[in-house]
Amino acid sequence: MVAVCNVLLLNLLLLYGFLASCTLSMQLKDLKNGAQSYGIRETRQAPNGICIEKIGNGSYIGMAPHPDGSDRVFLWNQQGKVWIANVPEDGSNGVLEIDESKPYLDITDHVLFGLQFGVMGMEFHPNFVSNGRFFISYHCDKLRHSGCLGRCSCNSEINCDPATLPIDSGIAPCQYQIVVAEFTANGTATTPFLVESAKTLEVRRIFTMGLPHRGVYGGQILFGPADGFLYVMTGSGTHRGDPYNFAQNKRSLLGKILRIDVDQRNEVHDRGLWGNYSIPRDNPCNNDKQLAPEVWALGLRNPWRCSFDSERPSYFMCGDSGQDIYEEIDMITKGGNYGWPVYEGPYLFKPANAREGSTSNSSSNSLIFPVMGYNHPETYKTIGSASIIGGYFYRSQTDPCLYGRYLYIDLYPDGIWSSTENLEHSRNFTSSKTPYRCAHDSPIHCESIAEDVMPAIGYVSSFGEDNRKDIHMLTTTGVYRVTRPSRCNYHCPKEKSVASKPALPVSMSRKLWEREEHYALLISSMLLLLLNLV
Repeated sequence: MVAVCNVLLLNLLLLYGFLASCTLSMQLKDLKNGAQSYGIRETRQAPNGICIEKIGNGSYIGMAPHPDGSDRVFLWNQQGKVWIANVPEDGSNGVLEIDESKPYLDITDHVLFGLQFGVMGMEFHPNFVSNGRFFISYHCDKLRHSGCLGRCSCNSEINCDPATLPIDSGIAPCQYQIVVAEFTANGTATTPFLVESAKTLEVRRIFTMGLPHRGVYGGQILFGPADGFLYVMTGSGTHRGDPYNFAQNKRSLLGKILRIDVDQRNEVHDRGLWGNYSIPRDNPCNNDKQLAPEVWALGLRNPWRCSFDSERPSYFMCGDSGQDIYEEIDMITKGGNYGWPVYEGPYLFKPANAREGSTSNSSSNSLIFPVMGYNHPETYKTIGSASIIGGYFYRSQTDPCLYGRYLYIDLYPDGIWSSTENLEHSRNFTSSKTPYRCAHDSPIHCESIAEDVMPAIGYVSSFGEDNRKDIHMLTTTGVYRVTRPSRCNYHCPKEKSVASKPALPVSMSRKLWEREEHYALLISSMLLLLLNLV
């Protein structure tokens, strides 16, 4: 009798396992189809237009999503103030909720503010929610600000003598400096992410470097999502050309992307670095002893707005502002040399003001050329100049026809460039300039250029991304967000299916794992029951 029962139970178990696998297979198919219907697949066809809405009137230079995952963002201006704002849901007719009379942080007394100077970047430690650590990069003047005492970037180590540098509009070489400083939101709170204001005093000076001229210096900072190290973007430091060849000089930290460890800080005094940090063990200097230990990539002119793709962290993209001919987007890789001032984008560059003996020996075979970009005449024939603003891979569900496309723009916006990689990891992208217009029901009215539907949004300083992955443009006239195409009468075939379905789960992979775990537990329980009967 026991043997008969065992056979029956075994058959029931096999039947249940079969049914469970069929159910799981159907659920996987449903989720896959659901993801596709939500636009969670890169689309090859360029969109016929990008719809934006105006949700704020303030002028800011940077935005960062709140690390707590909420609908809050941090916004900051160049002068040195940071605010927390609540971002409205798309289609709610809401605007940014921000009280500019109550900044989260105010360091204006410590910041050198000017056309190309001020607060350049803000970034939150990967464990900010528990430790409250965040970092700001800004400029200071050693004649006006205490603690502005970094080493000069023009020094004997790179065969540069500060005494030979000219006075630039009354500013001595290395009088202006770039700073990366650590601040805290801890205070007395046990939950730093709930704090509404942070201490103005720095916790620690991470990095300080004197600047040779009043030139272009980048200044953005980012934590790598895969490695947790801090990346610091620096410009080449001159307005015209690079007469001292800083960007190609492997010992110079100008015209580079730096990569430092702000958690391990014991070796700084032993190695004579530029502040209170350490060097990651796998930095390129381990394979190229000529490189300064901080350098991750070189040969950049003025990296302006870089980002890591939230779905593919190895896709590290940077806009690099050109001088006379070309604006470029580079895909940054370890030890990569991006050519300036040997090349400007894909074009050979011959600076008229290069000093004798300062030109680079870099071969074009060792250089990495842009993956996207445009010539200056393509942007503004009337103005005759341009300055690229790097952006993001679009990962929001709001406009499914943009999903997976890299968005970038120019300081003088006459369209938003969108680009898609023809084959993943090929570094071969196809770009197109896409027109944009403001939604007819925008919460804040958009001014339009006379006799043109294109809104007069002013000059663009940066893109921003919130926790919903919605993309925002920060301009001199306000904050604009990419919204649903239909609000501007643009056609996106995928939008209807998105609007008619409830929101996707926060994490499809997590849901699938939970279902698999559920079936595994049931099957394991039945197996144990069978063994006990035996």
